[in-house]
Amino acid sequence: MATGKKAKPSYVNAIMGVALVLFLMGILGWLVINGRALSRAFKEDMEINVDFHDNVSDENVAKMKAILDKQPFVRKSRIITKAEAAAMQSQVEGSNIVEFLGYNPLFASISLKMNEGYVNRDSLGRIRQFIMQSNVVRDVTWPSMVVDQMNNNFRKIGIILGVITALLLIVVIFLIDNTVRLAMFSNRFLIKTMQMVGATQSFITRPFDQRALLNGLTSGVIAVIGLWMVMSFAKSQLPVLDLLNDPFLVTMLILSMLILGILISMISTHRSVVKYLKMHVDDLY
Repeated sequence: MATGKKAKPSYVNAIMGVALVLFLMGILGWLVINGRALSRAFKEDMEINVDFHDNVSDENVAKMKAILDKQPFVRKSRIITKAEAAAMQSQVEGSNIVEFLGYNPLFASISLKMNEGYVNRDSLGRIRQFIMQSNVVRDVTWPSMVVDQMNNNFRKIGIILGVITALLLIVVIFLIDNTVRLAMFSNRFLIKTMQMVGATQSFITRPFDQRALLNGLTSGVIAVIGLWMVMSFAKSQLPVLDLLNDPFLVTMLILSMLILGILISMISTHRSVVKYLKMHVDDLY
C-alpha cells in the first residue's frame, strides 16, 4: 500500500506534465490550421477578370458566364457591364470618366473567383489559354505579382511551420516518454516484488497499461479543454477567426492530441515495466 500511495503524486505530476506538452502541441496545430485557412481565404478572394470586345452582346457574355460556371476552377463569377465598370472607375478616380471623355472606354467583363488550388502561375496560365480560345474574349487578367508574392510567402510560412511542428512533435514524444518513465520509477520495487512472487509478465504489465491508458486519456482531455478555452478567448477577441474555422481539421487535431497522449503513455509505461522486470534487484537502488 505504501508503494501505491507514493505512486499517486507521481501519476498526478505525469498527467499534468503530459497535458501541458499536448496543450502546447495543440496550440501550434491550431495556428497551422488558421494559417492554412487564411491562405485559402486570400487565394479564393482574389479576382480574375475576363474582358470582352466592345461589340460583344449581353447574350454572348451571359453564355460565356454559363460556360465558365461549369469549369472546376471557378468558385464564383459575376458579370460587370460597361456601365458598372465606368461607375466603379469613376468612384476610384473621383470623377465621371464618361462625362470627361464623352464616351465609355471600358469593356464588359466577368469577374471570377477561383478555387484555391488553381491560384498559381501555371494554373492561371492554362486557364487563360482556355478562355482566350473564345473569339468574344479580349483579354484575361489578374494581379500576377500579387499571386506570385502571395504563393511565395505562404510557401515559406508553410515550410517554417512544418519544421517547427516536426521538431515540437519530437520534443513532445521525448518529454512525454521521460515524464511517464519518471512516474514509473516509484513503482519499480512493486513491479519487481510481483515478479519475485511468481506473477507473469502479462499479469504485471496489464494493470499498468490500463492505468497508462486512463492517464493518457485524462492528459489529452485536460489539454483539449485548455485548447478550447484559448480558442474561445481568441475568437471572442478576434471574431474573424471564427470565419477561418475548419471544423474537420480542428476535430482531427483534437483526436490527434487524445490518441498521441494515450499511445505514448501506454508505450512508455509498458517499456518501463518490462525494463524493471529485466533488471536485477540490486540495480533498482
